[in-house]
Amino acid sequence: MTTDQLEREGDIAADYIEEFLDICDLDGDIDIDARNGRAYLSVKASDADNLRVLSKPETVNALQELTRLAVQNKTGSFSRLILDIGGSREVREAELAALVARAIARIEGGATEADLPAMSSYERKLVHDIVAASAGYRSESSGEGRDRHTVITAA
Repeated sequence: MTTDQLEREGDIAADYIEEFLDICDLDGDIDIDARNGRAYLSVKASDADNLRVLSKPETVNALQELTRLAVQNKTGSFSRLILDIGGSREVREAELAALVARAIARIEGGATEADLPAMSSYERKLVHDIVAASAGYRSESSGEGRDRHTVITAA
């Protein structure tokens, strides 16, 4: 996608999220970015408690899917936008890093491989990046559909 297309996606998504926040009577500032072939939306608030309910991982994922559908409805094409609410992505990345660290510890303890739980393609990509930064280990995705997960092994 071109930068213009990603910016348009971001604008459409921001309008959708802004309307959603208004309906929920929540305050939030929306930042739009385009990188790695995706539009990124970040919703922040000066009062962190303001977005606490929306920043739960399941809620962020559900709202992200709804926002993608809203963008697709306006543009006619599938959207891969990423939504972050109240720093939820940073928190999830830290959780995934801890999950990878525990998996590597199991391998160092004698396991031949460590299966992680099923997760979204975006989260699996983050896991692959974390593992790639850990010398001596590799990862690959396994399974289909909702059961798709990451398997870590020694390199």
